[in-house]
Amino acid sequence: MKIKFWGVRGSIPSPGPKTVRYGGNTTCIEIRTGNNELIILDGGTGIFPLSQTLLKELPVTANIFNTHSHWDHIQGLPFFIPIFIPGNKVRLHGSFDPISGEGVERVIAIQLQYSYFPVREVEMKSRFEYVNVMPNEAVTVGSATVTPVLLNHPVINLGYRIECNGKSVFFTGDHEPHTNIYNPDEDGYAEYQSLIDVQRQSIENAIKGVDVLIADSAYTIEEYPAKKGWGHGTFDSCIQLAQAAGAKILYCTHHEPTRSDDALEKVFAEALARHPGAEGKLDIRLAREGEEIVI
Repeated sequence: MKIKFWGVRGSIPSPGPKTVRYGGNTTCIEIRTGNNELIILDGGTGIFPLSQTLLKELPVTANIFNTHSHWDHIQGLPFFIPIFIPGNKVRLHGSFDPISGEGVERVIAIQLQYSYFPVREVEMKSRFEYVNVMPNEAVTVGSATVTPVLLNHPVINLGYRIECNGKSVFFTGDHEPHTNIYNPDEDGYAEYQSLIDVQRQSIENAIKGVDVLIADSAYTIEEYPAKKGWGHGTFDSCIQLAQAAGAKILYCTHHEPTRSDDALEKVFAEALARHPGAEGKLDIRLAREGEEIVI
């Protein structure tokens, strides 16, 4: 499989001279199978430059897997050029929203209204399909198998494990490690902790042995207490997750939009220094817009 990062920032695009090395676009990852089948993880603003490269290989069949419906993961979808060109086939996969009672089709229906965009959903020229997926129920995309996994975020968030020809990738989308809502001396602590332990083990099992883990590492451990409950991980939590799951390569992504490239490298180096035993057993990298890896 081939993996290419088209957007690695979180929350809001952050273009400018201080983010040129790692990029300012929000989340979008291109996966190509050995048979050149196209899988796209999330439709942040990075999906627009990706779509421009697809114009030379029309018609295209694209399977987009949306982790969740927050803006930084969907705001590029109306600018995915192939949806407006006849002959292309696009499938948008995502979760059913128990709050709204609607499926992944809501992501497009809301954005492609004249109130927010000059082109309506009915004016799309491609063959566009919606696929609502369920946790732990695998989806086949050509030679690849994609398995959704429920993770922890303030809205339904699905991580995805992609397997093809003996190789595997896992993308968390946005994920905050589960924490106990009780203090150790309070009633309910032990019971709640047992639930957390089951959830944590389930996630580790879903990621177990992957060649590449791409994980949300928005915050430092110093920043996290003020951001607790916002649904994001830290560099340290991602390293710990990768170690527990036995991943081979870890890409830290969803970079904090206010963090310059220099600052990003600094806090990353500090996190590595806190885990001296990780390096050598685990290849830990910062996700960089434009980077491509073949596994």
